[in-house]
Amino acid sequence: MKILICSDGMPAADSATKLGASLAGPLRADITLLGIAESAKDETALREALEKQAEWLRQKNVSPQIAIGAGDPVRQIVNETAKAKYDLVIIGARKTGSTGLHWRSEKTYEVIKSISPPVLVAMGEWAQLKRFLVCTGGKEFIEEAVQLTGKLAAAVGASVTLLHVMAEPPAIYADLVRLEEDVTRLLESNSELGINLRTQKQDLEKLGVPTEVHVRHGIVVDQVFAEVRKSNYDLIVTGSSQARGMLRHYIMGDLTLRILNHANCPVLVARAGAVPGPRSLWRSIRRAFAANQPS
Repeated sequence: MKILICSDGMPAADSATKLGASLAGPLRADITLLGIAESAKDETALREALEKQAEWLRQKNVSPQIAIGAGDPVRQIVNETAKAKYDLVIIGARKTGSTGLHWRSEKTYEVIKSISPPVLVAMGEWAQLKRFLVCTGGKEFIEEAVQLTGKLAAAVGASVTLLHVMAEPPAIYADLVRLEEDVTRLLESNSELGINLRTQKQDLEKLGVPTEVHVRHGIVVDQVFAEVRKSNYDLIVTGSSQARGMLRHYIMGDLTLRILNHANCPVLVARAGAVPGPRSLWRSIRRAFAANQPS
């Protein structure tokens, strides 16, 4: 795996490097430590900070390559990821307020929206990486994010919870709610949701990752944070999708923005695959048909 860790020499970048160091050794990753000085007068302090950060990586038996750029940080990161293919980019995030979309720096959002690799945002508190929460929509296009999560979890010995949140239906559908909240029955069912969650769980377990599936009902953002508060996760995985058209640009939904604004642990913003069309629907139908055939 090839990882880019971005640093401007500030404390938030220290968090990104320490998080990268905890992953780099187990993943046997190739690490590039990209330092970005917004002005020439910052370069000396930046070089000193980069050497300190590189030492943390060397203590994990990782020998990072060090690169230094100057100018706008977002543009430098875009240029670096266009020049070389990275599997993961790690950045730090600073608080800029107490509420609203700008609780995190606007540059954090711009990096996530502007580059192709998944982005791991180092923020909040974490002592270890042992419990991952994946916010899954229960659809096939989340599978790439699940595969990346599985690689990271397998490397560090973490467990994964797949969380799916459904809108609260009217009271007359109480029986349906009970069915959906019975995870065992749901995973054994031939519904599209059951098939996709079962496949995601199986894919993670094939990588040796202990995996649970949790289903909640209600407002998605509220239920995600209720789950986080309940189980003290070390990493949250959410998604972004590619915008239509010629521009390479990624869209963060409300859930991802809210998680980035309020999470108190690292957040992995993974890339969703193609939105499923008729072929994916037909594949789900075939899976359901095959599951009903006698063995």
